[in-house]
Amino acid sequence: MINSMTGYGEAEGEINGASYAVEVKAVNNRYLKTIIKLPESAAFLEEDIERLLRSNLSRGTINYVLRLKEAPASVLFDIDESALAAVMEKLGRIKSSVDVNRSIDIGGLLNLPGIIRPALPDEETAEQMKAKVLEISQEAIEKLKEMRAAEGAALEADLDKHCSEMRQDIERIRARSAAVVQEYAEKLRKRVDVLLAQAELKLDEELLAREVAVYADRSDISEEIARLESHLEQFAQSCQGDGQAGRRLDFISQEMLREANTIASKSSDLEITRCVVDIKCRVDRIKEQVQNVE
Repeated sequence: MINSMTGYGEAEGEINGASYAVEVKAVNNRYLKTIIKLPESAAFLEEDIERLLRSNLSRGTINYVLRLKEAPASVLFDIDESALAAVMEKLGRIKSSVDVNRSIDIGGLLNLPGIIRPALPDEETAEQMKAKVLEISQEAIEKLKEMRAAEGAALEADLDKHCSEMRQDIERIRARSAAVVQEYAEKLRKRVDVLLAQAELKLDEELLAREVAVYADRSDISEEIARLESHLEQFAQSCQGDGQAGRRLDFISQEMLREANTIASKSSDLEITRCVVDIKCRVDRIKEQVQNVE
């Protein structure tokens, strides 16, 4: 079964009084690209989350966001008390030296760089955070994969419809190609008969047969039809296989288009040309859909 590259998953969890929320969004990309956004207190988890995403997903642009929804102040920030004390001591000396009768606003001092900093967890808390965040991240990823699978099933149904219609076009081409050479021989004979009748000459049957044989060889599309049918079979097998089929399906669809172009160049029959146009339109739609396959 094939999977879509687009999807969304979310999950929440709580640890040590802090509530965490994870969102994972995926959109199309030829390769795998991860964009990870974490609060400063959880920045140390980036490498673990990167590995988790890559072990579960193979293609697409993956946007991962971890948010702190509810948390006590001790989890969000720390105050560098020694730095604050040093600033207040210096301000006190300045105040006494210039005899300024104003109070020091501690709230304003907290806005100075380096006074308030992100609260970094200790080793035990960090391990607890890691376990919980990876747990809810896996939960969000599983929801994302479920959505990808559901969209993939819809994609597969649409691709199968186009392939079935192409098989019908191929059968029409095969049936028509068998009659094209015979019609050419009859048309050529009539034209030659008219010309020879005017010149009062006799038709050379061997020369006519040779000309028909050359035309038949030049317009023979049996190999192209066989290869196109083989590509359709490989396409169906790739859709049913395990793993990521997007790149393989894209390559097969290009080969389908190549065979269709060859059939069009070798045949001058109007009905076959119309069928080839229909096939090429279907291949173009297949190529568009395949861009969404993981």
